[in-house]
Amino acid sequence: MMLQPNKFGAAGGIIWGLCMFLTTIISIYTGYAKQFLATMSGIYPGYSISGWGSLLGLIYGFLDAFIGLFLLAWLYNKLTKRKGS
Repeated sequence: MMLQPNKFGAAGGIIWGLCMFLTTIISIYTGYAKQFLATMSGIYPGYSISGWGSLLGLIYGFLDAFIGLFLLAWLYNKLTKRKGS
């Protein structure tokens, strides 16, 4: 079975971007996952637990997961390709 890297990356990017967005919004009001999001602020430049940070988290999360999962699917396809195909 061959994976479609663009679709695989987009699906994961949407999920991770939305997770970052929603977790940030929830944390603004409740403090939930504050330590996790503080760690993410060290990974994603400019990200913070704020309204603007939720949008940056959405963008960074999408790009981060898209690139990682695109590469994963591409590598998977290369490693599972049959000789002579």
